This record gives sequence, structure tokens and C-alpha cells, in this order.
Amino acid sequence: DFVVFSLIVYFTASLFTTSSGYKSLQKRLRAPWKIQSITEQLTSEKLQAVKLWITAGPREKFTAADLELLKQRLDSGGGLLVMLREGGELKYDTNINFLLEEYGIMVNNDAVIRNVYHKYFHPKEALVSSGVLNREISRAAGLIDEENTGNDSQALTFVYPYGATLNVMKPAEAVLSTGSVCFPLNRPVLAGKLAVLGSCHMFSDQYLDKEENSRIMDVVFQWLTADSTPLNQKTAVYTGFMCSQITDYTMLPDTGSLSERLRVCLREADENPPDFTSLFDMSLLKLHTNALPSVLELELPSVLQPAFRDLPPPKPDLSDLDETFPSEKVRLAQLSNKCTDDDLEFYVRKSGDILGVTGKLDKDKRDAKHILEHVVFQVVEFKKLSEEHDIDTTESRFNMY
Repeated sequence: DFVVFSLIVYFTASLFTTSSGYKSLQKRLRAPWKIQSITEQLTSEKLQAVKLWITAGPREKFTAADLELLKQRLDSGGGLLVMLREGGELKYDTNINFLLEEYGIMVNNDAVIRNVYHKYFHPKEALVSSGVLNREISRAAGLIDEENTGNDSQALTFVYPYGATLNVMKPAEAVLSTGSVCFPLNRPVLAGKLAVLGSCHMFSDQYLDKEENSRIMDVVFQWLTADSTPLNQKTAVYTGFMCSQITDYTMLPDTGSLSERLRVCLREADENPPDFTSLFDMSLLKLHTNALPSVLELELPSVLQPAFRDLPPPKPDLSDLDETFPSEKVRLAQLSNKCTDDDLEFYVRKSGDILGVTGKLDKDKRDAKHILEHVVFQVVEFKKLSEEHDIDTTESRFNMY
């Protein structure tokens, strides 16, 4: 159990507060601790009865008096938990590194990303499965036995969202790292009774219950508020093993920015030879006939006269045959659609032209009246022929019997 009198959380222009972003953390800490949130100026009276002081993503600069109070608080045995995020203090215009550098810790102005899409798809939501550098973290979380003297870097799996890396030097010790599947590789992210965490999102409501982040939170708060410091009780052999898991901080070039600023390749000039005439390549300007035989071989005589193709005949103009040679029915239909009731005289005369009736009449009898008269006579004659044919057919039928 945690035996703590009071815990103070400092939220001056912070990214998260106990009512926004850290609700789950407040519920976990409210039972064993008394939580206070302050937004005004720090004073020594406010820090006297406090066991642990926390700042989560500060976005304003600390004054010299504030940094001196925090330093005195550390020297008197109090605990400090500092949490930042990607970009470090340069992005959020704070100066907390002035205090951290005195204890061998500095938050870098970078970001931790995962190089594979597992298990979270955002590259800055880094899932670290082999980032434990200090075996006491796993032991305090109850994941390894007390008799186990080695370190299991995969004992704890945690999500490190939108975080930065740390530079850790003596007397500080690195506790967690980015592991081998995140960029930058094997860089510290949690160091320490001052604890610095490069991601204030790690203990937020969105990520506290994911993976084993809550176990790490319990261990960190237990270590910061306990009277003893088990994390510092390490053998020299183990310390050397832990340091071997940390890689040097290497700056990666900004490829996108460099691609917009192209530069010529810088190379060392060659030394001039003693005889400067050897610098001239005279073979480039020399005239010779060495290639003449190969050129003559390419020009072979032709035995047969080449046959060139004639030009194709011109293509005829496309025309609509239905429009050029329409039938009598089509022409009558077009004429009927064109004329109205007032155009009766014109309609009859044009119909006579189409049916060939006009040509059979005299020139002085080619009006509509004579055209209709001729048509009626033709119909009557046709009717007579039809009746005579029917009578002949009937008589022949009777004669058969």
C-alpha cells in the first residue's frame, strides 16, 4: 500500500488537468492520496506538506524562483514527476530542462515512432514490448521473482503515445527505453527520486488502461513516494548490462526539407600532373578512316527495283442514302408533316408530282382539281376491273359443277 500524506499536481497552462485528460488517473490516486491542483505561483509553504509534485505537459516557462523551490524540494527528499510530450520544451515554450540538466536528464526535441503497424495504427502511438531497462520495475510490478537476478526487457509491454526521448547521464539512471522496434532505437523515455517521462499522454484517460501502462504508473508513484529507493540498489554488473541496452542519440536528417534545398556534390579536386599537355585528350579531335570499311559494308547494292506503294484512292463523301433516294411513302410522310390545312392546294399538287400524276395531265390542267379528278377516275377503273374479275371467277366456279 502507498503511505502518502498529500500529492500536488501543477497545472499552469498544462496540456492535461485532473478534470480533462487525467480523470482515470485521479480516480486511481484519490483513495491513497490527497490530490491538490494549483495554477497559481509556487511557494515554499505549498510544497512543505507535499509528498510528490507533478507537472503534466507545461506550456509556460518557469521562473528562477520556481526552479529554485523545486530544487530545494528534491534536495529535502521530496519527489518530482515531470511529463512532457513530442517536440520537447522547444515546441511548448517551456524551460524545465534547466532543472533536469542539473540531475543528468534532458528531454530531447524529437518524437518516438513505431516502424510497424502493430498494434496501434498511428505511428506515434508506439507499442514498446522490450523497453524495460531496470529489473526493479518488473519486480515491483510483480512480474518477476525475487530470486531472479537478470533483467527481462520484455517483462512489461506499454504504449508510449506522442512522446519524446531523454538524454540520461550520471547520477540519473534510465528505467524504460523505446526498445528495438521504435525510432529512435533503445533511447531512454523514463529516468530518475526525480522521474522524467517524455510522454504526458501515457497516463492519460485514453492510454492508461491499455497494455500495462497502469502497472508502470503504480510502480512510478510507489517509487517516488516510498522512503526507500529500490531502483538505486543495483550491482555493478547489472548497471553495465543496462547501459549496454542504450544506444547513442543519433540525429536523423529531415529528408523532406533537404529535398527542397538541392546542392551540388562537393568533391576534392584532382592534383595537376607535372606535364599539363597530358590533360588534353587529342583522340576526340583526331581525323581517321578506321570506320570507313564498316560504313561501306552497310551500303549493299539493290538487285530488284524497289516497289513503292501507290497512294490509296480518296475516300468518298459520306451521305445518307435514305435522304437522297427516299421512297414515295417517305416523301408523302415528309410532305404531310410539313403542310397544314391552309396548304391544301400546295399539298395536292406536290402529291401529284410525287405519284407521277402531274406528268400525265395537260399543262393547262395541272391544278389540284384536275389532279384529284384523274385520281378518282383511276380508282373507279380499278374498282371496275376488280368487280369483273370477281364475276369471272364466280362463273368459272359454277361451270366446274
